[in-house]
Order: sequence, then structure tokens, then C-alpha cells
Amino acid sequence: MTLTLRNFFGMALVVVATGARLRAAERLEIVWPTPSTAWAEGKPIAAFLQQAGSGDPATGGFGGVRSGGTHFHEGIDIAAVKRDRQGEPTDDIFAAMNGVVRHINSSAGDSSYGRYIILEHPEATPAVYTLYAHLARIAPGVRAGERVERGQVIATMGHSSGGYSIPRDRAHLHFEIGVMITRDFQKWYDRKKFGSSNDHGPWNGMNLMGIDPLDFLNEWRAKRVNSFADYFAQMKPAVRVRVATLRTPDFVQRYPSLVTREMPVGLIAGWEMKCTWTGLPFAWTPLTTAEAAGLATLQPVIVEADAALLKSQRSRSVAVAHRGGSWSIGKDLETMLELIFGVR
Repeated sequence: MTLTLRNFFGMALVVVATGARLRAAERLEIVWPTPSTAWAEGKPIAAFLQQAGSGDPATGGFGGVRSGGTHFHEGIDIAAVKRDRQGEPTDDIFAAMNGVVRHINSSAGDSSYGRYIILEHPEATPAVYTLYAHLARIAPGVRAGERVERGQVIATMGHSSGGYSIPRDRAHLHFEIGVMITRDFQKWYDRKKFGSSNDHGPWNGMNLMGIDPLDFLNEWRAKRVNSFADYFAQMKPAVRVRVATLRTPDFVQRYPSLVTREMPVGLIAGWEMKCTWTGLPFAWTPLTTAEAAGLATLQPVIVEADAALLKSQRSRSVAVAHRGGSWSIGKDLETMLELIFGVR
């Protein structure tokens, strides 16, 4: 019975992935999520990114842009262009693409994101999420489960946050594009015993992995990519990891366009993942029994690493180098693997 289900699932996955590749060939339609026209006009980042207090607009970008390169920022901070007499931002926030509202946090103190909205975009390939954070208010009629259209007003920019404060003069939209790691986030969260409740279901920030929104938008504007599938396909691997398991993670089921080849006949014996320097698994290859030979079940192994790339990025711990050229799993990569495979 298990073999039949796995074969059936494998065949279905190939069909879905083929359809996804056809959709990926189409030109994505996306809009800038605020009224600012600076990015569309090709202006420098100082014209549209909100600096984080240092005065350097790069600190409003994605990656290791703060604290001398050691603090990771998983999104971009877009500055306000409109304010009322009290100096509060009044910028409308727009849905970047057609999508479905998956999560709304309307209580500012419940998350470091403050008030935030997450949209999922089933028409995109892969079906990424977008996140809109530090909001002043949610637009009337925007509810979880409802469809929204590209360019629709979903909120008003603010400076809400939980656990810290954002000065009014640095109000901004924190904007992310990315993928959800697992549907089973709550099991992992409970096992970790954080000491506080998870109020956000699988849309907790710890279960989300972002890409660089500005880099994607720049590549899209230049027509070097037409879709997220194009963008994921050109990502540079920092590590290549193999895991022996008979399971097909729900990540693969939700993002089948990231599978690099047809499923093997019979049981899948494991997976090989290519991961970016942030730990995002952007390419998945199913392993045959022969290819997984010698791997201990659910004991991930780094089979290749880009030492120069990993050394240049200090805000994430993906792999740790050892004498003799061997590598071990870094803490950020370990978290991703725990979430996806249940390993610990």
C-alpha cells in the first residue's frame, strides 16, 4: 500500500511540476507595495529604503546589513512618503500580487512584526508568501481566507512592534517574499518549549524563509527573470546536503517546481538539497536507494560547500568548517532541517 501511494504521489508530482514549469514561463505581474515611485523610477536605495538608525540606507535591505554584517534582516524596509500633521505615516499598503490572505496579526504586542498580514500567492510558481509588517491598521474587509487582487489596499503603514519600539520618524513597511518551511510547525514549536504560546500557527516568523525582495524585483524589472521559478533556478548554492528518509516532506508537496528531476520508480530513499547562504533549500533531488547508500537515516550530511561564499556571509550559520576540509551543520541550517524532516 505504501509503495502504491508513493508511486502515485511521484507520478502526480511530475504532472504538477510540469504544469508549474509551463506557468513559470509566463511573465509575473507584481507591483511595489507602497505609493513610493522611487524604485520604479530607478532611483538609488536612499530614496526608498528606511535606514535602521545608523543613517546608512543599506541597513534597510536584506541580509547581513546591520551590526557590522552579523545581524540578519529577512526582508526590506520601505520608507514612508506621506505623513499627517502629527508625523504619522499615511501610506497605503498594496497587495504585491493576486493572492489569498493567510494570516492577520492585529495585536501589535504579539509579534516583533507588530501588526502584520501574510498573503499566499497560489498563481505564482512556486506559491510564495508576501509579508507586510509594522502596520498601523488593517484595511476594512481584509480577512483571513479572503482573496485580494494585485494593487488592492490591504493596510496602512505604521511603526507597530512587539518587544521593542520603532521611532515614528523611522516608520516603514517591512516587506518579505519567501516560502513556508512546514505545515507541522506547531509540533516543532511545542518540542522546543519556548515558554510562550504560538499565536500565529504555521505563519510564525520562525517558520518562514525569505528571499531578497529587492534583488528579485531588480532582476524582474531587468527581464533577467520572468517568475519566481526563474529566480530560484539561478540561485547560488552555499551547501549541498543529503538526508536519508522514506518521507516526502510537505515542503516538496507544496513547492513541486523546486524538484529537479522525476521521482524514482519505487520508494524514495532520501533527498539532496541545494541551499543558499541563508539556508533556504531551493533545489530538491530525490535519491534512489543506491544514491542514499551509506547514509544513516535522518542524519543530514553536507556533501559540498562553497567556503568563500559562506565566509563572506556572517549573519547566518549554515555550515561549520573543520580541519581536513570537512563540514558540519550550522545552527540555522539545523533549524531548517529539524522543521522539514523532524531531525534533532
